[in-house]
Amino acid sequence: MNKNWTVYGSELSPFTLKLLAMARYKGLPYRFLPEEGGWLDNMRITLRKERLVRGLLPLTWPQMTEDDEFPLVPFLFGPNGENLYDSSAIGEWLDQRGTAPTPLIPADPALRFVVKLLDEFADEWMLYLVHHFRWKVSAIDNNAGQRLGHELRWTLLGRDAPVADFFSARQVRRLPYLFSVAPQGFHIPGLPPERQPPSREGFPPTHALLEESYRRILLALEPIFSRRPYLFGNVPTLADFSLYGQIGMNLPDPSANRFIAATAPSTHEWVQRLHRHEFGSTPKPELALHDDLAPLLAEVSRVYVPLMQQNAAAVARYKQAGQKRFNERAFNRRLCLYEGKLDGVPFRSVAKSFQAKTWREIYKSWVRLSVRQRKRLEDIGVESEQIRSH
Repeated sequence: MNKNWTVYGSELSPFTLKLLAMARYKGLPYRFLPEEGGWLDNMRITLRKERLVRGLLPLTWPQMTEDDEFPLVPFLFGPNGENLYDSSAIGEWLDQRGTAPTPLIPADPALRFVVKLLDEFADEWMLYLVHHFRWKVSAIDNNAGQRLGHELRWTLLGRDAPVADFFSARQVRRLPYLFSVAPQGFHIPGLPPERQPPSREGFPPTHALLEESYRRILLALEPIFSRRPYLFGNVPTLADFSLYGQIGMNLPDPSANRFIAATAPSTHEWVQRLHRHEFGSTPKPELALHDDLAPLLAEVSRVYVPLMQQNAAAVARYKQAGQKRFNERAFNRRLCLYEGKLDGVPFRSVAKSFQAKTWREIYKSWVRLSVRQRKRLEDIGVESEQIRSH
């Protein structure tokens, strides 16, 4: 197969895992860089990415707004100058290309709404959980830094130890930005100071909140995957690939991986299957909403929806006050901070403009649903009153 597309990313990124699996499922011929390339290939694609980020190359998809920002990875580059970013948007683009075998985003409005809701839930909330489980639960036994050094070996002439140490310390420092705040005095025996999950002055601890949410999510997924191959039936959707990307990030993290396998063995097997890009085949694709989704949607209502609403309100307040810097740049300068509660637990975070944008899109999708379609969703646990309080 002529691999004339390029996925530029890292297997340490849940969004890269999501994109790799979607591209394979949709039959897009690609090579994965930097892993599969030599020095010249990787230098060319890195320069292309930098030119795109700096505005020197046109962005093919999606349209970028003032609330968006480029990630480190992943990107999708095409043979005719196509430049794409954002894994969810690329999923929509793959559907628009009409590639086989089935659409990632269903046409049925109610089902489409739940798929997009779960996609954003995974991307925006579960991201916090899996980073926490890598750098706190698997703090002693994860080798993420060494794996990144291996991925970047084309730039390092085999000297991956400095990258491993730098990356690990950086990711641990970023934990409070990613919602993981340790209690004051928290300490893991045997772990060097730069790898200790940090507390932050003025920020309530959130370890228990994140760990309990991850446990509830796995328990909610277990009956779904013990009865069907995918979330909604016998073919995957964008939501399947989003959940896979997040949970799949923890497969190489020994302690986190053991937790997943012990808590939800059917879900663990499902994640491993998608990690191997084994999608199965069916002559008749069938997707449907079902009662087994209720516990998962309850967790969406418990943590994701109120977080998005509180964040959107904070972004609006700061924009009205003239603030233009949000997200991690603001967090590092202690700007645009706000306080809230999730499931009765206090937290402090930074206003994130990209989350406010995705929540607006979720709300607009809800508004466009008919009364009958909303009733279908309410029957399986979507809290319409909660969404309506946007």
